[in-house]
Amino acid sequence: MNDSPDQSMIPPYRCPDCGSEIGFRSRRRSFTERFLLPLFLLQPVRCGECFRRDYRLVFTKVRDRLSDTPRIVPGKPPSMPNRNVA
Repeated sequence: MNDSPDQSMIPPYRCPDCGSEIGFRSRRRSFTERFLLPLFLLQPVRCGECFRRDYRLVFTKVRDRLSDTPRIVPGKPPSMPNRNVA
């Protein structure tokens, strides 16, 4: 365990619904989230297990957004590798 005084002041992320300890920064959507939340030192966070979205202090340790997640375009079938199947 780390005995750093900074670590004891920062609460770890824990989802209030499922109890998961995996959280990701979420995109700021509205005017309120972009400009007012930072004034209160809050950021949007999404649970990595149940995908619940809520607000946490900016000091809470969460992971960066998943930028390599494939985008799904409506009306376009998912890309499948070219395989000849009988």
